[in-house]
Amino acid sequence: MSIYIHRRITHTVLCFLVFCIAASTAAFCKDSSTCTPDFPLKDGWLGADAAYSIPLPDGRDIWIFGDTLYGKHRVVTNGDPRMVRNSLGISTCKNGRWHLNYVIRHDSAGNPLTYFQEQKPDTWYWAFDGVYYNKHLWVTLMCIRNTPKNAGNPFGFETCGTDLAKVSDLDANPQKWKVEYFPLVPDGTHAYPSATTVIEGDYLYIFALYEKAPRPMLLTRIPLKGLDDPAKHLQYLAKDGSWKPGFVPDDAAHVMADGGSEMSVRYHPQLKEWLAVLMEPTFFSNKILLRTAPRLTGPWSTGRVIYSIPEMEKDKPGYDKDTFCYAAKEHPEFRKPGSILFTYVCNTMQVDKLPKELNIYFPKVVSVPLLATDAPATGKSTSTR
Repeated sequence: MSIYIHRRITHTVLCFLVFCIAASTAAFCKDSSTCTPDFPLKDGWLGADAAYSIPLPDGRDIWIFGDTLYGKHRVVTNGDPRMVRNSLGISTCKNGRWHLNYVIRHDSAGNPLTYFQEQKPDTWYWAFDGVYYNKHLWVTLMCIRNTPKNAGNPFGFETCGTDLAKVSDLDANPQKWKVEYFPLVPDGTHAYPSATTVIEGDYLYIFALYEKAPRPMLLTRIPLKGLDDPAKHLQYLAKDGSWKPGFVPDDAAHVMADGGSEMSVRYHPQLKEWLAVLMEPTFFSNKILLRTAPRLTGPWSTGRVIYSIPEMEKDKPGYDKDTFCYAAKEHPEFRKPGSILFTYVCNTMQVDKLPKELNIYFPKVVSVPLLATDAPATGKSTSTR
């Protein structure tokens, strides 16, 4: 998500150190739970938001980052930070050692490029959640364009559709991964499947925030066999409980009464429940919520607070009146037994502060007890900066 805005799982008795991300169709198991993610500012990568993680069968995790600051140091010129619109990270966990390589795509002359390239003039992509399926990454991309700032749109941008990216050749150098783009939902729909994705059975499910009040979460799906033509095969959960072809937001079921443009939904087999992690759907809230449901279609709980972000509390170290935090989402492949691990990102309304405030604008990692009703007293932030 833009820096200007409010922007998998089980351990068993037989396998204490190996974490499995399970759905009804497949399980990815690896030793990731012995590592805690960390996002240092290094190798020309100077911070980003979003931070979705996609586990691969070989033990790597692919991290999807949003607007990415780069260079030897952070630069803001006339209110515009030096950045590319999205980037990747590739992490491994071996023998308890976390390792992360950042990937900013470059052209033949070495100039930094946005990893997922815009397909329409005067637009860019916010890269969101994705899945691994049939040797490819499938990543949701929300189209964004600039608009004049006004009272109803103080940030000066608007959504303009959703596409689906197919990333191939994952054994090659990430600079040479092949990216194909498929239209998903056109401009003007005002609900764009992208917030979080998950495979269950024979479908890829994608949640969408409806931009009209009360801003509910809607649910769409694509048959896995139809991913190469997602718009043609897209279905939505209708108010009558049936799955209908296409996508008509006004006729769609409100799977959650409210939600956000970024979140995570993952299945926890030990709980036999789906867990959603998201920011409280109130502008500039510092609360991170946990919601549960027996099925993707619900019913979803209203949610309970699992963490209060300290950077937005006046009596906590690091507080700044201009700081806001967002982009909460779970990364269950890294959690330890009895806990839940998630990230969030803090930013500033005063962009000129970014070069000096190096304690913000990168994913912060937090682990809290899974069954805690409120985590401020017991949650542990693992970020050191």
